[in-house]
Amino acid sequence: MDFELGEDQKLMAEAAREFAEKKLRPIAEKMDEEEKIPDEIFKELAELGYYGMLLPEKYGGLGLDTLSYVCAMEELARGSAAVMIGLSVHNSLCCRAIYDYGNDQLKQKYLPGMAAGKILGSYSLSEPGAGTDAGSLQCMAVDQGEYYVLNGTKSWVTSAGFADLFVVFVRTDKTAGTKGISCLLVEKGTPGLNIGKNEKKMGLKPSDTRELSFIDCRVPKTNLIGELNKGFKIALSLLDNGRIAVAAQAVGIAQAAYEEAFRYAHERQQFGQPLANFQAIQFKLADMAMKIDAARLLVYRAAVLKDKRRVSKEASMAKLFASETANWVANQALQIHGGYGYVKEYAVERYFRDARVTEIYEGTSEAQRMVIFRNLAADFGRS
Repeated sequence: MDFELGEDQKLMAEAAREFAEKKLRPIAEKMDEEEKIPDEIFKELAELGYYGMLLPEKYGGLGLDTLSYVCAMEELARGSAAVMIGLSVHNSLCCRAIYDYGNDQLKQKYLPGMAAGKILGSYSLSEPGAGTDAGSLQCMAVDQGEYYVLNGTKSWVTSAGFADLFVVFVRTDKTAGTKGISCLLVEKGTPGLNIGKNEKKMGLKPSDTRELSFIDCRVPKTNLIGELNKGFKIALSLLDNGRIAVAAQAVGIAQAAYEEAFRYAHERQQFGQPLANFQAIQFKLADMAMKIDAARLLVYRAAVLKDKRRVSKEASMAKLFASETANWVANQALQIHGGYGYVKEYAVERYFRDARVTEIYEGTSEAQRMVIFRNLAADFGRS
């Protein structure tokens, strides 16, 4: 077992770190205040190939392994968690939905544009009454000849305001529970698709988050991903991808908060000496570094195994531990800053807010523990 990153991983991490340092960190506070990501950032990300990180070269992608991908995503999150999450949804959920489960026609139609950043993807599973219990979703798709007619509402849709393509999970059999859910591709501008207002959030403010509503929205049957009524398994599989990416995001936020706290502890003078001279602060910084390292190793393990087999347990472990670490580290970083950490002039205030959602989206911490236990029970023959 080699704990050193390979050259490909190092190169991806270095390139993403350079972009984050030069392009994202200098404007992170401005983006937070304006609740908007500048158009030039999207263009530069596309030029770097970041919209096709997990797609093979034949579709115009970079063809990265999952470890290289999460190394890049951690560094981007360290610069701006809000920019990173849109990339995560596009790559981990949307591109992979089509590549892993779509037919050749859908792949040829959409993937080259998605890899080039010309078609931006979004993912829609949650509903007002179906969050952790995603299997209870009620957005209905009725078979009408060559089309499915959609009616219903979707919540918390990342990038909805500028996405060109939506991966939408709908109910196609009222009586079959999770075995009556299907996955459809819905293009922006389809009559009957309505996009709501941008949600005012606690953190990740530049990230666009909206509600979708469907009123007699006609979607061609050719836009079905995978088999009819087999969409719930697709959703769960894709969430493994998303959880690993969110875990990498959490590590990036934690790393950024730790670095700010470390610098501040050496600059801030109290009782005639730097804060870093006090053992209480030293212990905080040591614990922060240790937990970040442990979280990162869990993320790396899940990423490496993802390219070999199904990793629901490992993905949930990584996501759970990394997200709780990010919140703990951000809290400690704010505490080290004292009153200054509570004002927007200091970046730890933003990290504290951005970290919070990592324990909620892509499955709450409680949901991750459910997944972990179910897998442990299966390992012991108790499923």
